[in-house]
Amino acid sequence: MSAETTRRIALLRHAKADWPEVSDHDRPLAERGRQDAPAAGLKLADTGIAFDLALCSTAARTRETWKLAVQEMPQRPKTHYEERIYDASPGELIALLNEVSDEVSDLLVIGHNPGMHALADALSGRAEGDALARMTRTGFPTAALAVLSFTGSWKSLEHGVGTLLDYWTPKGH
Repeated sequence: MSAETTRRIALLRHAKADWPEVSDHDRPLAERGRQDAPAAGLKLADTGIAFDLALCSTAARTRETWKLAVQEMPQRPKTHYEERIYDASPGELIALLNEVSDEVSDLLVIGHNPGMHALADALSGRAEGDALARMTRTGFPTAALAVLSFTGSWKSLEHGVGTLLDYWTPKGH
């Protein structure tokens, strides 16, 4: 694969979580989250992207979101549970993505806000249609999905190099 390969990255925020008396890292999905996660999986399947790798936060709500979403996808990508996604800033997330092997063309990241929204916003130098306006208007709610593309190696991923191809929320915004 050349360094000029077009790559795609999907950023999925975990579905709606519950607030039981557990640590933030151990919070499970709420009932609405257990309904929205499979819908996000269907949307991922509808993109037609065969993801090579999924990077998922180690938090309970992201792992549960991924477990429910991936069941709706035609092919399960290799999954790596990455503790650095939890509570990461956009800069920390970009640094993590810079480590991805160039053998990976299409990547899915399952994480948290404000990181997922800030990362999608930071990478989006351009957007197709009204995707950026919709993302800005809705503020990246739970189970929101942004799909971006960029050209180059993962090491070259930085602010503004991507095109926001699609933005979706379970409420259809």
